[in-house]
Amino acid sequence: MANGKKVIRKAKKGRPIRQVAAIPFRRTDAGTLEVMLVTSRETQRFIIPKGWPMKGKNAREAASIEARQEAGVLGRPLRQPIGKFRYWKRIARRFVPVEVTVFLLEVENEDADWKEAGMRERAWLSPAEAVTLIDEPELVSLIQSLAAAPPA
Repeated sequence: MANGKKVIRKAKKGRPIRQVAAIPFRRTDAGTLEVMLVTSRETQRFIIPKGWPMKGKNAREAASIEARQEAGVLGRPLRQPIGKFRYWKRIARRFVPVEVTVFLLEVENEDADWKEAGMRERAWLSPAEAVTLIDEPELVSLIQSLAAAPPA
């Protein structure tokens, strides 16, 4: 995780704070698309697995690692991001704007026990169900676009 003071210094200088994220997805036996959401550790709101960029990893690799740690899923991240969304993150008693680059992750394996299992719940949902649980409007739009044009 990034140092809170360093992140706030960047925000004060007007530099964007960046994160990476994954939208884990799968197809059911009936061929319908499902996405996985996880709860946040502090507020227990439903979100997608996300975190800070990692030294020595590209954004896609870091998003995949976050999905494994936060949701217990392993899979194949699609090469290009599906898009970006912005939200406000509380860091050291302040709110800072964060821009998140989002990758799709085709889930190949779901662990019964994972690093943050005791801190988070996870749920497989249709895109229509998922958007009713998400607070970030730009993330809602990304998931709606995924429903409209599912990955091949």
